[in-house]
Amino acid sequence: MIQTLRSFRALDSRLAALLVVVCAVVFVDTVFFTAVTPLLPHYVRTLHLSKSGAGILVAAYPTGTLLFAIPGGLVASKVGVRRAVVIGLTFMSAATLVFGFGHSTVLIDLARFVQGMGGACTWAGGLAWLASAVPVERRAAALGVAFSAAVGGALFGPLVGALASKVGTGPAFAGATVCAALLIVAGLLVHVPGSEESQSLRSTFLALKDPDLTGGMWLTFLAGLSFGVVDVLAPLRLDNLGEGAVVIGAAFLGAAAIEAVLAPVVGRFADHRGREIPVRVCVALAVVVSVGLPFAAPGWVLVAVLVVGLPAFGVLFVPAAAMISDGAKTRNLHQGLGFGLSNLAWAGGQAIAASGSGALAQASTDAVPYGLLALCFAVTLLLAARHPARADVSTS
Repeated sequence: MIQTLRSFRALDSRLAALLVVVCAVVFVDTVFFTAVTPLLPHYVRTLHLSKSGAGILVAAYPTGTLLFAIPGGLVASKVGVRRAVVIGLTFMSAATLVFGFGHSTVLIDLARFVQGMGGACTWAGGLAWLASAVPVERRAAALGVAFSAAVGGALFGPLVGALASKVGTGPAFAGATVCAALLIVAGLLVHVPGSEESQSLRSTFLALKDPDLTGGMWLTFLAGLSFGVVDVLAPLRLDNLGEGAVVIGAAFLGAAAIEAVLAPVVGRFADHRGREIPVRVCVALAVVVSVGLPFAAPGWVLVAVLVVGLPAFGVLFVPAAAMISDGAKTRNLHQGLGFGLSNLAWAGGQAIAASGSGALAQASTDAVPYGLLALCFAVTLLLAARHPARADVSTS
């Protein structure tokens, strides 16, 4: 990772500043996305939520992102990437403040939904901003650094949630307003690349003919699907094997730490050697991990599989994002609309799996949803072997 960051020394100061700002934006966004996890028992007790109610609370954020993925991309296209990020940060900070001080089920569910709306704008605007500004031969590496920052936010988020459980949700989440205000100021000061032509929704549909764009969306959907399954089934499985909350948290923390290190390295490799190799490696490993997870026992074995195996799912976001950006460039699609499609794919996979995997496992066994996931990855690997990717934009 250090070597990857050194490769950006050749960038001028404006682009380096932009990279830092975009990393900070996605870091803060994922902090407040994941901070709710340790607070679920608190809300179950204080608001008398059922398991279904807790599921709705968790799903409210990706639902907001899903419904506003394309509108978020259109915002970046119509008003510019900088304004899209500012709009997203404004929505996020206001909703997080309401979430912190809210005392009704409807209010906190709505606040999480609006957080997801804001995330749709910040991610589409921020990643499009970065992809448009950074030289094409360093695009995947830059996106890898951004995704590494997002994973860092996912690591830090539960700590914020734990702090909120001690000092109160209101004071803890009020910090979101301060962070967003600082990021808005920073965003107003950094460089904006030459503006791309504003485009309509029709341009988005036409761009779906590009194989890189649709392939990147499918891989992003698979990654979201994977985490939707694992986030529901793995903690319950560990609990059944006698492991407590500390061990469960440590397993996901360890996996995220490895992913944070690997993401920029894989991005740099994808720039130099193409997108196809990291995609095939991640997908092949994902098949093995998906097959092994429902049978791993005792608890420490499952923890080891999670720590070593989950990065195969998460790192897949990096070459997938680069493919989406490549396809958008080839089809002259605004990068904001391209990453709006990326948000649509991720949120769709996450929402489907989070809402359906538990019910499917309860009606059968954990092996069924994991087996379907493995089948999706295996078919993807087979299709990738039969239809090799075209030359990358970065290497052409």
